[in-house]
Amino acid sequence: MIGTIQVIHFQSCQTRDARFSQYYVQGQQLYVQYCSNCHQKDGTGLGLLYPPLSQSDFVDQRFSEVVCSMRKGLRGSMLVNGREYNQPMPGIPYLTDLEVAEITTYLYNTWGRNRGLVTVEEVQQISAACAP
Repeated sequence: MIGTIQVIHFQSCQTRDARFSQYYVQGQQLYVQYCSNCHQKDGTGLGLLYPPLSQSDFVDQRFSEVVCSMRKGLRGSMLVNGREYNQPMPGIPYLTDLEVAEITTYLYNTWGRNRGLVTVEEVQQISAACAP
């Protein structure tokens, strides 16, 4: 009986790891397609126009805002790593919950971050609370 439980647990971990890998790879492709033009492929941003996503205190401390910003965008002044940015970020309202989860999984597991899988359910819950 113990061996059976271990096998089921092992299969569950394999499924979770496969799902993480799928989200991460797809998230990287979506990041390059939708985000890298402004934030650069390596996440370093573009001068004082567009803030970095790698090594970013804003990204590290404001998970929900990052998720919301993918669809809703951001407007107004923001402070990132002690520097002010005031370039509007257009949202991409047609991104699906899955695509947002994939991009977020990539973003939060790259450049020294190790958050793990961001689920569709997390994105749905956060998105429901985003300001209009």
